[in-house]
Amino acid sequence: MNDRYDAGSAGYEADQYELVGYDEYGQPVYRQVPPQQQQPQQQYDPYAQQGYGYDPYATGRQQPVPPYDPYGSGDTGQQPTTPVYDPYGTGTHQQHHGGGHSAPYDPYGRTATSGQQQRVAEQTAYIPQQAGPVEEPVAQGRGDADYHTEQFAFVEEPDQDSEDVIDWLKFTENRTERREEARRRARARVIALVVVLAIAAAGGVGYLWYAGKLPGLSASDDKTETATPVGAQKRDVIVVHLHNTKSGGTSTALLVDNATTQQGTTVLMPNSLALSGDDGSTTTLAKSVDDDGSSGTRDAIDTVLGTEIQGTWRLDTPYLQNLVDLVGNIEVDTNADVPDPDAKSKGAAPLVRKGKAQTLSGKTAVAYATYQGSGEAQNAQLERFGQVMQAVLRKLTSDTQGATTTVQTLGMIIEPPLTDKDLGAFLAKLADLAKGGDYKTAMLPVQTDGTLSAQASASVVKDVLGGTAKSPSKDAAVRVSVRNASGVKDNTNAARVVLLNGGFTFLEGGTGSTAATSEVVYADAADKDDATEVAKTLGLSSGAVRKGEVAGNADVSVVLGQDYKPSSS
Repeated sequence: MNDRYDAGSAGYEADQYELVGYDEYGQPVYRQVPPQQQQPQQQYDPYAQQGYGYDPYATGRQQPVPPYDPYGSGDTGQQPTTPVYDPYGTGTHQQHHGGGHSAPYDPYGRTATSGQQQRVAEQTAYIPQQAGPVEEPVAQGRGDADYHTEQFAFVEEPDQDSEDVIDWLKFTENRTERREEARRRARARVIALVVVLAIAAAGGVGYLWYAGKLPGLSASDDKTETATPVGAQKRDVIVVHLHNTKSGGTSTALLVDNATTQQGTTVLMPNSLALSGDDGSTTTLAKSVDDDGSSGTRDAIDTVLGTEIQGTWRLDTPYLQNLVDLVGNIEVDTNADVPDPDAKSKGAAPLVRKGKAQTLSGKTAVAYATYQGSGEAQNAQLERFGQVMQAVLRKLTSDTQGATTTVQTLGMIIEPPLTDKDLGAFLAKLADLAKGGDYKTAMLPVQTDGTLSAQASASVVKDVLGGTAKSPSKDAAVRVSVRNASGVKDNTNAARVVLLNGGFTFLEGGTGSTAATSEVVYADAADKDDATEVAKTLGLSSGAVRKGEVAGNADVSVVLGQDYKPSSS
């Protein structure tokens, strides 16, 4: 037995110990209580005379059992105080049992009754019967005690503040990385957007260049030199004849779809255009439409203009009215007030008013397209017809099937080789060009004599139609324009037969108000002899020949009066 743990050893017998903590092996650590803090210790009674409730003689009277006091403090009325664990000795926690008070628990042997720590001068010891540590015996000295490693265990404990600092650094670093990553993603998105916009812009410019729509590079620009020669460009051409079923007369235009330049054009053709007849004689466009019909007129136009027309579209005014109503009215910048033909009073409001963006229904569109004011040339009426046609194309659907359905709904008689589907597909293409602004209207420049000047007509015949003007020779035959004022309708045909047999070119001059005498008029002195010969051929006297104004496409003009007798010719 170790003497220092002997309960009967001198110097330790009267000493009292109090629990101050646990060592690194989990064993309780005690310290010696100073003498002034010691209390009388209850003597051990091996015979239980002080009372553990045991009666060895079985007297039947059990002694009172005092509360257990392992330290002999003599405090039998209250439960001993249990020190509360306070690893930092702050002295802020105590645990009380039964109303007793105890000092805060300090594992390093320091009292914690205040906020300040004090060094423990007393010797830390172990109670008797308690096995001491194997590696390091507890010192028994009364002076300044040696400090043991367990008293500085906090050095090995992780520093919470250090961990907080590390966590804060990690958080700061992560947040910085996230910001940098966000900036990188934003820069990447901006760069991607710029690249997409650049590609889109390049693609748009490329498309405009390919389609010839760039400013200064348009196919409609006179200075443009198309990669494909004008004569080799692919074109689809249809001739349309507007027949005025109410007042008579026709208006003719060519509808051109240039697939190479993606350009649509309406070419207006004056009725005075000189054409070559089937018999080689010279006639006018208006006369050819009435006499030779669609087929003969189409061939004559191809001969004069050097074109290749795919079909003829006969559009009577009632069908034009229905077409405008089907597309849902049109808007036209009108250039004249059109009087209402059904108005009873002279000062009635016009049917169509002059102005910008005038909305026209089917009825008003027909009235505007066929209107020719007093003293106006036929070209003025022709220009109005061109305005209406372009406005109709802007409103017509660009869908092939839809346009075909519109044509079929009109119920027109389509002349071969043109069919409903062909006309619908052709009009759908022109409608698409008209909606995109790639459509224009041009007037064929016809001279007063009905012929085409190669220089004047180059912008239309060569650039638009890709042809070459081949007007009939002036020396081929004398062109005679005949206006019937005799009051007899058949006199026109009689005069036509006589003049054709005489080697003259007959030109239809229409019907005028009744005149008593006939006239043969020439404009140039060089044509006087031809005029005299015409009068002789028709059976008129030489007194009927005079100098004056003649029709623009004729050499000699004839007015058949009531004195004209076909039988006398």
